[in-house]
Amino acid sequence: MPSPDLLRGVGMTSQRTRDRMVGRLARHGVRDRRVLEVMAREPRHLFLDEALAHRAYEDTSLPIGHGQTLSQPWMVARMTELVIQEAPSRVLEVGTGSGYQTLVLSRLVKELWSVERINALHRRAGERLRLLEVHNTRLRLADGGHGWPEEAPFDVILLTACASELPAPLLAQLGDEGVLITPLAQPDGRQWLTRVRRREDSFETERLEAVRFVPLLEGVIR
Repeated sequence: MPSPDLLRGVGMTSQRTRDRMVGRLARHGVRDRRVLEVMAREPRHLFLDEALAHRAYEDTSLPIGHGQTLSQPWMVARMTELVIQEAPSRVLEVGTGSGYQTLVLSRLVKELWSVERINALHRRAGERLRLLEVHNTRLRLADGGHGWPEEAPFDVILLTACASELPAPLLAQLGDEGVLITPLAQPDGRQWLTRVRRREDSFETERLEAVRFVPLLEGVIR
């Protein structure tokens, strides 16, 4: 485990700063107390390079290298709320990234699988999650657009990158009444957070709100 001082943080990474972040989240519409409690407790600053750790609890996205970002706290909270309102047992996350969204989900769902295409991020996220004693999550280095077919079906699949169209392999890995939550690009370039629910062999799509995410890309970077 990391030292207690590192977990608690100091100054701009302290518990007081986390509490202020959670207060902002609540004022801006995050209602699920479970999400707020987890985000108040967990050390977001550990998922950033040391030079950026002091900005961990600002309401902004931050770079994590390789052209990727750690989503702003509000978006992590919003997507987590959408996942857990389905009361899922089995969740697939596409795009492990820093591992922070993975950590938050792991504290609130029974079983979690997470796929990352960039090996450096995959390894770093694994190290952080092990330090924080996350035991209900499996990580894989793979092209996220293919999902994790041998572990399907999933109750919820969460994409943390923007798809240009709904990925057919991921839709196929949803159980009946399963939900895909994804940022989805429109022809005009705008992105919308989108919820897709499987009804046997058909899918119901619901547009939720405007967002901005890095694109979902193919291939694996070793």
